[in-house]
Amino acid sequence: MDRRVYDRMAEHDSTHWWYRARRDILSDYVTREGHLPKDARILEIGCGTGHNLPMLGQFGQVEAIEIDPAARDIASARLGRPVGDAPLPVLPGVERGRYDMVAVLDVVEHIADDVGALRAMRDCLAPGGKILIAVPAHQWMWSAHDVVNHHERRYSKKTLIAAIRAAGLRPRKLGYFNSILFPLAAAARIAGRLTGRDDSDDSPPAAPVNALFERVFRVERHLVGRVPMPIGLSILCFAEPA
Repeated sequence: MDRRVYDRMAEHDSTHWWYRARRDILSDYVTREGHLPKDARILEIGCGTGHNLPMLGQFGQVEAIEIDPAARDIASARLGRPVGDAPLPVLPGVERGRYDMVAVLDVVEHIADDVGALRAMRDCLAPGGKILIAVPAHQWMWSAHDVVNHHERRYSKKTLIAAIRAAGLRPRKLGYFNSILFPLAAAARIAGRLTGRDDSDDSPPAAPVNALFERVFRVERHLVGRVPMPIGLSILCFAEPA
């Protein structure tokens, strides 16, 4: 990702509506659908500044990987121990057969060989382990945001399922989320294209709007994994060895 993306992440990951509500949604989803053992061994790959690590720490002992040095330093400070730097798709030096859950949250879309990356993650799973995957949805929503984040693609349900299965995994509880605000986001993307103002700035809006968006998005914590959403900005699932 561009350096400025990591800098904005570090600045806003504790206040931006998207980060805050998404952590609560993911926490509830893992609680309901993860079926993790007590003191699960968890690895987050592509942890960025480490803003998900405290949330994942609710479920067990967390390790993490981040290839950007500055973001890795912040994540290491948050985790309280060093974060690794093994790159996808190979994950050199990462112990195979160890983890009860591998979390890749808006990471797979960055990897040219997504199937190879998922296959390496599969090999890192302990018996009964699973991968928690979140990716951006809908190629037609491609924007400057995807460019500065160095995305290779956005996914449909069909393309994500195909990649998961090609890696020797099977999807479970796959569905859209960030759905309630989808019409607003889609309208903004379309308007940006029509006006030539396709803006990659993802700083939080004014405080009252930020608070409103957070409340609206957080409602989905009660829906994701329970109610099939017809469309959304992202796709979320677990993937298990086939």
